[in-house]
Amino acid sequence: MAPSDPEQGVSTAPHRKIIHIDMDAFYASVEQRDNSDLRGKPVAVGGSAERGVVAAASYEARKFGVRSAMPSVTAKRKCPDLIFVKPRFEIYKAISRQIREIFAEHTPIIEPLSLDEAYLDVTENLQGIPLARDIALRIREKIKAETGLNASAGISYNKFLAKLASDHRKPNGQFVISPEMGPAFVETLPVGKFHGIGPATSAKMNALGIFTGLDMRDQTLEFMNANFGKSGAYYYWISRGVDERPIRANRIRKSVGAENTFSTDLTEFDALVAELEPLIDKVWRHCESTDTRGRTVTLKVKFADFEIITRSQSVLLAIANRHDLEKLTIGLLEDNMPLPKPVRLLGVSLSSLQAGDDAAPQLDFGL
Repeated sequence: MAPSDPEQGVSTAPHRKIIHIDMDAFYASVEQRDNSDLRGKPVAVGGSAERGVVAAASYEARKFGVRSAMPSVTAKRKCPDLIFVKPRFEIYKAISRQIREIFAEHTPIIEPLSLDEAYLDVTENLQGIPLARDIALRIREKIKAETGLNASAGISYNKFLAKLASDHRKPNGQFVISPEMGPAFVETLPVGKFHGIGPATSAKMNALGIFTGLDMRDQTLEFMNANFGKSGAYYYWISRGVDERPIRANRIRKSVGAENTFSTDLTEFDALVAELEPLIDKVWRHCESTDTRGRTVTLKVKFADFEIITRSQSVLLAIANRHDLEKLTIGLLEDNMPLPKPVRLLGVSLSSLQAGDDAAPQLDFGL
């Protein structure tokens, strides 16, 4: 972290101007834009009424509790009139590139998080606009004019608060959290709403009596480090509205993975394959949404006695599609059957990631 005043709990570094742009229900909004029959109706992109998971949900569907990453069967149960639409990632990628060109008119310091959201550092912007809120407004207006889609924006002096702010006026709005507002804004926020704090960490904090940002701020740095390891300092500072992480242009994760622990131990090949399918879906969804591809597939197996083994396979060129990822993953499992003990967890990861444009020509196994 950059220099901070531990007595006051505030950063002493110069204030930056950070914008977080988040497209509203991006995939679903594109489908509604391109198909008038879908407008005003509950739409889920991805999955089907029988299987798979929801990649994105329209705001009409969200009113029923439908969310991304929700099993399609659950989504259909919550919203019987839900319309499932097959994703068109090439279209989403093209629109995302169009949006990033609009960002680049204002700053070269752009950190994409996925096809539909990004951080922008506009402390020194290319058009010399003094207020970040005006830059955000111009960007949103141009996105609407050129794509017909709505974007929301959060404006603040750091990444953590900018992302919180973009959620505050959704959809099609923007919100500013000033340096004066930052610490107080965090005080009443439930820890489960902090970006970077998942359900497990939230539950652990609750067990320790930490329910809000103010509760977290009342803890010492030593306490947070002792209970939350290397993340402790990050939690300590964001509870004070301090986050000095820079905007990292062209950021690409080195790997992406998903895993699941089963309610009962499994031994049969078909049952294990059935559990792998949603994990493969999740990994490939990340690749599509971030326009990245990878070359190394790793299968993780945790047995009932907690022993863990991993098996990997690397290919020369980037994996081209979900089908090929599935074939490689299931092939790794098949090569190790029969497994010596019952299995309690499976995991799939893809590494040696690179940007989609850099990955061409992609490997097609012809399977």
